[in-house]
Amino acid sequence: MVVWLVRIGFFLARDTEVGMVKDQAALKKRAHLALDLVLTGLAFVAAYYMKRHWLGDMSGLSIDPNYYLVLLATLVCCAISFDFFGFYDPSRGRRFDDVLVRIVKGVGVGTVGVVVLFYLLKEEDVSRLLMGVFFLLNVVLLVISREVVRVIRTHQLKRGVSKREILVVGSRERAKDMIRYVLATEELGYSVVGCLEVSPGAVGTQVTEDVSVIGSMDDFQDVLLNMAVDEVIFAMPLGLIDNVLDHIGFAEEVWVNVRVLPDWQFQKLMYQPEIASVFIEPFAGIPTLALSSTPRKGVELLFKEFIDRASALLGLAILSPLFLLVALMIRLGSEGPVFFRQERSGLNGRVFNMYKFRTMVQDAEKLKKNLAGTNEMDGPVFKMKNDPRVTKIGRFLRKTSLDELPQLINVVMGEMSLVGPRPPLPSEVREYTPWQRRRLSMKPGLTCIWQVSGRNEISFEEWMRMDLEYIDKWSLMLDLKLLFKTVPTVLLGTGR
Repeated sequence: MVVWLVRIGFFLARDTEVGMVKDQAALKKRAHLALDLVLTGLAFVAAYYMKRHWLGDMSGLSIDPNYYLVLLATLVCCAISFDFFGFYDPSRGRRFDDVLVRIVKGVGVGTVGVVVLFYLLKEEDVSRLLMGVFFLLNVVLLVISREVVRVIRTHQLKRGVSKREILVVGSRERAKDMIRYVLATEELGYSVVGCLEVSPGAVGTQVTEDVSVIGSMDDFQDVLLNMAVDEVIFAMPLGLIDNVLDHIGFAEEVWVNVRVLPDWQFQKLMYQPEIASVFIEPFAGIPTLALSSTPRKGVELLFKEFIDRASALLGLAILSPLFLLVALMIRLGSEGPVFFRQERSGLNGRVFNMYKFRTMVQDAEKLKKNLAGTNEMDGPVFKMKNDPRVTKIGRFLRKTSLDELPQLINVVMGEMSLVGPRPPLPSEVREYTPWQRRRLSMKPGLTCIWQVSGRNEISFEEWMRMDLEYIDKWSLMLDLKLLFKTVPTVLLGTGR
């Protein structure tokens, strides 16, 4: 059984590349996934026997053949879920609470996936008691395994076992910052053997307290041949190094990994909060360094699109009587149309017509010019609490956020989302600074972080940064949290 589980783990963790696996990270991922699936299988078997014991069924130790299929489905669903929640992503947080949250999410989604799968296939119902016990046991086993691995890893690193030796090319600020970070983060398992500089005159110079310049680029090959070096990091512009491609090629020949810190232009872009992620992506068959302004979560974004449109359609159907009531109130309260249609900027600046229930008198846009000096919001946005253009019915609709409900139509049409940065006016967008335009990189929504965090009581720049925070940290779970937070905001009337 255990051997079989290990084989499944390695099979599911295989990369698409064919041939010898050179990357140790890929091998570690396979090993971690194999261990997790072994523990997942053991948790399932333990839960199965515990369930039988509690129900008084102790008619032998054999497992019902039907549950072998459930076990296989559990392993597959959990493997997909574990990878989806970043179990094997070294860039994810390593703190205990971060690890615990990921494990609970991964096991939870995998468990629910099994139950839903068998329900849709109309197969024999999976015991909810069994799956509930399995969830708890699997979480406990995975948490314990990670703590054991962490303790062993820490002990090995203290003894100098499994440490990877780094040679740094460069000794200026970027190199210093990188070295300080590596030395301060012991769990990474790196140590620095020294630095190389272009000029021989820098040899012997201290880069940090523990690291010095041990040679020039003329010594590059000798250092790799005569010292234990696992990785070379080029921490200076490659254009300043003669024969740099020859040096990189030699490192590959002697099986030393090479990393290149980007030139300062890319460095500035990559570490500013205005850029969400950096990754390698082929374009026209050529590897390119891509800087994305939005999270690379294609599958989750597709789910978001589906949930948005389905929820908006359902909402329009359920709220149709309320729409009729509000429409009647508006027509009785003042002259003019029921709906207010206004051009707004959506995804990547695409202009669309946004719908709201009318809350102002007619010709409100023309009257806005006379109120320019009373704007209570800095930046290009116009906001004021006691806007004289708002009707009595309009104040009530704004207080309760009922005026926003017609935007469900925009959601159904795919122009907006339930959660996302609020859609700005094209005139406001024209006054955006370049970094502020990144808030247009995701679909606008009915609610977002700033709306549940004070809304008009914050500065324009803080508002923009909250929207960028939403973009950078986006997930389906974050959308769900913001929707739940929006409910009390609307009920308490703190939204405007």
